Amino acid sequence: MTWDPDGVELSLALAPRIAPLLARRTAGLAERTPADLTFGNLWLFREAHRWRWHEGLWPFISGQAYDGSAIALPLFDPTTTPADLLRELTTRHGALFPLSGSEAQTARDAGFDLTHSRDDADYVYAAQAFREYRGRALRKKANLMAQLTATHLVQAEPYEVGLRDLALCVLDGWLADKGKSPGDADDAACRGALDLASELRLRGFLYRADGEPAGFLLAEPLQTGVWAIRFAKGLARFKGIAQFMFHHFATSGGGDASVDWLNFEQDLGLANFRRTKTSYRPAFLLPKWRLLPPTS
Repeated sequence: MTWDPDGVELSLALAPRIAPLLARRTAGLAERTPADLTFGNLWLFREAHRWRWHEGLWPFISGQAYDGSAIALPLFDPTTTPADLLRELTTRHGALFPLSGSEAQTARDAGFDLTHSRDDADYVYAAQAFREYRGRALRKKANLMAQLTATHLVQAEPYEVGLRDLALCVLDGWLADKGKSPGDADDAACRGALDLASELRLRGFLYRADGEPAGFLLAEPLQTGVWAIRFAKGLARFKGIAQFMFHHFATSGGGDASVDWLNFEQDLGLANFRRTKTSYRPAFLLPKWRLLPPTS
């Protein structure tokens, strides 16, 4: 069996089978690991992407990209896969996505057409930039954090499920600040992350200002020293809380693990996301490639 043509809905029970395949694909990519390629990320956003698991000799996950196009996420090494099989897979299930730069180059050398979108690119930052907030470009971030700590006593508590209700209060407040209703933005995925942080390998903190819940941050390790910031929510009345959370996590958030790089994921082409993520001056944007179906 090459693969199950219909597949099954993604479930937590599949984690022990899928997570090692993803880890094998991203081995050695270091800070150039796409933020998408973890089981936790796939599960949290399974509804948005309509993910389905296809078992077989060449396992993959099918679904749709944020732009609505059909995609297939390979759980095998696409650089060593027979070309006719890649053509069949893309014909049936859409472009292979996301491919790393090295995978894309090998596929291009084999004659495949590839493309990438600025909207899909991950924003990757050196953690040191958040520890120091140095230079003219980041001075405003340092000033906001200084204003917060000058007017409030800010404390961080490692997140665990017993803090869920307090974090949910922050999430509800954040939604209200943004003029959004429950279920909008990444609300559902965020609630799932708060419920299952440990199971999904998420590490983070609940932040209090003068004893009151003010924000929370959850991050996931992509590689040694490389973390994807999955969720960072802060209340608007505590101006500077976002800058404080990023600084704190970059400084001490890894605990016994290093924090060398932070991946803020993609901006989805949304202007407000792009402005905010750009304002922190990424070290680089990480393109994520699509291997396109054959045209004839």
